[in-house]
Formats: sequence, C-alpha cells, structure tokens
Amino acid sequence: MDDILFEVTDLKQWNYCPRVVYYRYCVPDIRPVTALMELGSAEHRHESGREERRSLRSYGLTEGERAFDLPLRSTQLGLRGRVDLAIAVPTRSASNAEGIVVEYKYSEQKAGVHVKLQLTAYALMLEETWDIPVKRGFIYAIPLRRAESVTITKRLRQKVVDTVATMRTMVQGEQMPAAPTSRRQCVSCEFRRFCNDVV
Repeated sequence: MDDILFEVTDLKQWNYCPRVVYYRYCVPDIRPVTALMELGSAEHRHESGREERRSLRSYGLTEGERAFDLPLRSTQLGLRGRVDLAIAVPTRSASNAEGIVVEYKYSEQKAGVHVKLQLTAYALMLEETWDIPVKRGFIYAIPLRRAESVTITKRLRQKVVDTVATMRTMVQGEQMPAAPTSRRQCVSCEFRRFCNDVV
C-alpha cells in the first residue's frame, strides 16, 4: 500500500469529507455519480476549450507559455493528477522562470482550504516536473469568469505532505474516518446513503 499514488483530487475530498477517500480506496466498487458532479465535469470540459482562446489577462499576465490538461506525477509526494493549466512566465527556459498553476471550478464560492490544497499539490508537482519555482496559482470560477489568486505558502505545502501521510495511514488500516463536523456537505454527497451515522 506504500506504492499508492493518490489523485490530487483526493486531497480536496479529504478536507471536505475524509470518508469520500475511504470509500474510493477501501470500497472501490462503489462510486455513485450525482447530477451536480456531471454538470461540473461538463462545464470543466467547456472551460478548457475557452481557455485556449483567452489571453492571460485574467491572471494579471502579459506573457507566458501555457500547457493545458498537464499530467503530473510525484512518487516522492505519492500523488498524481492533471492540472487544468500550467503557465511558465515568461517561458520554461528563462533563467527567471516562474510556474503558475490554474484550476477551473464550477462554483461562485471563494476557494476553501480543500481547493487550495489541491492547487498546492499541483504546484509542488509542477516544481518537481519543470524544475522551476511555483509561488502562486489561481482558482478560476467558471460561473463568475473570475480568477482568485492563491499564494502557495509553506503552511499549505506542509499540509499537503501531512494530509497524504494521514490518508495513507487510513487506507492501510482500512479504518473509516469520522464524519465531518459540519453536515452541510452531506446533503449533496454521493455517499450519503452509505454513511448510516449521518442524518
């Protein structure tokens, strides 16, 4: 089980509700899909196409080399995933190159810590892959057509590492985590009917 490469989205799920990660890895044959999940996926695909035609102005940039839907993998971190957009400013080969990661979200809400962790994980993997520093990223809110800047802090970086370690321990022990303190997210959760202790 040490060789598990978690999906970056598992970090987001873990901070939203750790039971989603439990069901995915400990009871893998169960994976309900909600209408909201399908809508989010469809909007995500449409946004990817629009992004290719858009300038970098949404991110406060005038230049940059873009890579769309970039697969990233880190055995050191124990993570893999596809970042929606990676930008090298001014270019990857420049001596002063900086990497920027962008994630599209079908939400009007300000990015919560669960989304910032996902972005930070992509930042860490992009640093490893492109060998350039990544100090910031953006969450692009599709409905609002607006980008929210996120600083990739030491604290977020450490939280990614700690969260992956905690997820690994849970999967190895096959122990169902406690339900989230707030039950607000349970209302639209695809696993709601499997959590008999949640009303």
